[in-house]
Formats: sequence, structure tokens, C-alpha cells
Amino acid sequence: VQLQAYGGGLVQAGGSLRLSCAASGRTFSSYHMGWFRQAPGKEREFVAAITWGGGYTYYAASVKGRFTISRDNAKNTLYLQMNSLKPEDTAVYYCAATTGSGVTIGDEYGYWGQGTQVTVSS
Repeated sequence: VQLQAYGGGLVQAGGSLRLSCAASGRTFSSYHMGWFRQAPGKEREFVAAITWGGGYTYYAASVKGRFTISRDNAKNTLYLQMNSLKPEDTAVYYCAATTGSGVTIGDEYGYWGQGTQVTVSS
């Protein structure tokens, strides 16, 4: 499966952005999907994940209550709605796909998009 993330940009603290991840190739609905992020000088970290059918979602503690992950299997698209953004949310955001069960673990994901930059100004 090929993934392409988009929708990043510059936003003020307290603002909102919606990231999208378009999938092509093998059946999108076969994969659990996740969002990860990497800030400059920091390791990649888990943000959110959703199971193949959308029945279960998982969030990092730092984003729970502010971010919402969703998917539209008919459109082969993954979303991340980000509200109440903080400067510490500034990072490159990546979407990824896995058939494994460890959906919060980056090493479980075999397919990655190219990343989209999110910058939150204070």
C-alpha cells in the first residue's frame, strides 16, 4: 500500500488542523492505520491508531481529548482531526499502515507515508 499524508501547515496555538492520508495499492481496509510524529531532535512517537474497520481507536496520552483519528474505507483515506493545538504538537506527522496487532508501536508498521509538517506558533 502506498500512503501520502497532507494537510499540514502553520497554525496558532489553540487552532485546529485536519490531516489526511490517501492510500493506494492494496486494499486499504485490510490495514490498521496509525499516525506518528517526529519533532526536531526527538524520536518518533505514537500519536493515534485505528483498527481496520474503525471499531477501535488508540491515542497517546498527550493528545487524548484533543485529537480524533478516523477513516473512510470507501475513500481509502485516513484522517487526524487536531484541535486545541499546542506548540509542543509541532512535528512532522506520518501516517502508517500495519497488519500487525501492536498498533501503538512504530516498528509494527511496514508502510509509511512521506510526512507532513505541522507547526504551531505560540
